[in-house]
Amino acid sequence: MDPLVLGRIIGDVLDPFTSSLSLRVVYNNQSVVINSCEFKPSQIVNKPRIDIGGDDLRNLYTLIMVNPDAPSPSDPYMKEYLHWLVTNIPATTGATFGQEVVDYESPRPTSGIHRIVFVLFRQFGRQIVHAPRWRQNFNTRDFAEVYNLGLPVAAVYFNCQRESGWGGRRT
Repeated sequence: MDPLVLGRIIGDVLDPFTSSLSLRVVYNNQSVVINSCEFKPSQIVNKPRIDIGGDDLRNLYTLIMVNPDAPSPSDPYMKEYLHWLVTNIPATTGATFGQEVVDYESPRPTSGIHRIVFVLFRQFGRQIVHAPRWRQNFNTRDFAEVYNLGLPVAAVYFNCQRESGWGGRRT
């Protein structure tokens, strides 16, 4: 079964899609994000390195990083919280070659286990994208529609909880 379906990324954040491009997310030059892996806030303070596949350098991509569980998975009234937005990233490069529209803000969950999602869209040409007025209540689907991005070409997510959190309930 698809880990994006099991983790409810498909459904909560994205519509069903077929991944057609590689997306590699690496924190601290050593920790690769694999679907449903876990990171603590101290491991994700600095923005990750993003490696995008593809073979046509004329293709450009938009990267979105959101938290659909903010501020708490049991009451996600700020979902989706936008942590990062980069546009005009050329194929075969990474986020540093794109235009950072919304600066990276590291996730700092205070309760529960949060899913942090990276979504990659193929653009239909160079675009000017405006930063949303606020990070909370961002909607990846609406954003993709406004900027005519279609379905994602890749996505990956990890779980994150506060530094002292472990597993489910605290005793």
